[in-house]
Amino acid sequence: MPNHADPNVPDPIAVKPQVAGPDAADPQPVDPRVEAELERALDVLSRGAAEIISRDDLKAKLRKSRLTGKPLRIKLGLDPTAPHIHLGFAVVLRKLRAFQDLGHQVVMLIGDFTARVGDPSGRNETRPVLTQEEIEANAATYRAQFSAILDPARTEVAFNSKWLGEMSFADVLGLTSKYTVARILERDDFANRYRDGRPIHMHETLYPLMQGYDSVALRADVELGGTDQKFNNLVGRELQREYGQEPQVVFLMPILVGLDGKEKMSKSKGNYVGITESPEVMFTKLMQLPDACMREYYVLCTHVPLPEVDALFGELAAGRAHPMELKKRLAEEIITIYHGVEHAAPARAEWERVVARGEAPSQVREVVVEAEIGVQQLVKLLGLAASSRDARRLVEQGAVEIDDVRYDDPRQVIAVRDGMMLRVGRNYVRLRQNGR
Repeated sequence: MPNHADPNVPDPIAVKPQVAGPDAADPQPVDPRVEAELERALDVLSRGAAEIISRDDLKAKLRKSRLTGKPLRIKLGLDPTAPHIHLGFAVVLRKLRAFQDLGHQVVMLIGDFTARVGDPSGRNETRPVLTQEEIEANAATYRAQFSAILDPARTEVAFNSKWLGEMSFADVLGLTSKYTVARILERDDFANRYRDGRPIHMHETLYPLMQGYDSVALRADVELGGTDQKFNNLVGRELQREYGQEPQVVFLMPILVGLDGKEKMSKSKGNYVGITESPEVMFTKLMQLPDACMREYYVLCTHVPLPEVDALFGELAAGRAHPMELKKRLAEEIITIYHGVEHAAPARAEWERVVARGEAPSQVREVVVEAEIGVQQLVKLLGLAASSRDARRLVEQGAVEIDDVRYDDPRQVIAVRDGMMLRVGRNYVRLRQNGR
C-alpha cells in the first residue's frame, strides 16, 4: 500500500495532553530531552523549505503546543481553480503531512469567496472571475484529491465565504484601515502593472487583505505556501498582530520545476507528473527529468534522508555513480510513496524493456481492423497521428514498423493477420483481423 507518511518524522512530540491545574501557565523548567526532540522535529519540518519566518517562532509554538497539549493549526489556502494534484502541488501537501505526523491539525482553506476575485500573484493582468458553479465543482474535487496525501482524521476543511461573505461594508472599511496602499503596491505584480500603465482594479488590491483575514478567522499558527505567496502570507501575519493574535509562522516551500527543467510544474504546460498516474507512466515521465534537477526532486519529492541524498550526489560528482541509476532510484522512490513499493520495481522493469531495450510493453492494446488497409490510413485510424498529413509524414520518416518490418510507403496496403504488432515510435498496437 502507498505510504504517504515520512518515515523520518520522529514520533509525535508536539501534542502530549497535560492535566490542567493552577500552575499550568507557569514557566516550565527546560527538559533537555524535549529540546532535543523539538530540534529533531524542526530539522524534519525544515527539509527543503525555502524560508521560515521564523524558525525561532516555530520552535516556540511547537514548545507551547507540547506544554499545553493543544495541536497547532497549520493553514493552507487554496482558490478552487482547476485542481489537479501533481508532484509540484504535492510538495506543500507533503509538508502538511509532516506536521500531521507530529500530531498537528491541518486546515485546508478553500477560498470559495476569494476565488471571485482571483489571486493576482504572478499575474500581469486581471484574472477572470469564476462562476459559483465552477467554484463549487472545483472545491469538491479538492476535497476528494487531498486525501491522497493527507490524513483525513487530522484535516479540517473550511470555506472563507463563512466570514468574508458575511462582512458588512463597515467591516471591510475596518479591515482596510489596518494596511496601507503603499504596502499593497510593493507587490511586484502590482508594481509592474502600475509602471506599465496596465489596470489594477480595486477588488484585486483587497485580495491580500482577504487572504490575510482568513488567518485571523482561523487563528492559524502556521501558514504554508509556495514562495509566490510570501506577500499574502506576511499580510496574514501582520493582520493577526492588529487583531491581537499571536502572529502565524510563514512557512514557504520552493516552486518545483517541471520535467522541462525550466518552467514550474504545471498541467497546462505538460511538464507535470500526476500523483494518480500509473506507475509506468510516472516512471517514464521521471526519466525525462534533466540531471540538474534530480537533487531538488530527491529533497522535495521523496523520503530519502538528506545525509543519504548528499552521499548519492557526492558519488555522482566524483564520477563513481551514473546519473541514470540515480534517476531510476528517484522514480522508484516516488512511485513507492503514491502506489506502494510493490509497484516500483515492475515499473522500472517495464521502462527498461520498452525504452532501454526497445521491446514491446507487457500490456498492449488490441484493435480490430479490416483484412486489408493502407498503412497511412491505419496509423490515422489508430489515433497514432493527429491528421492524415501527420500519418503520411510518420510513414515517410520510417517511424512505422509491423512485426519488425519498416513500412515507408504511405500507399502500401497491409494484409492484416491476427497478432501483428504495429509500432510507431514507442507506441505499440496489436492488430486483429475483422471478423475473427
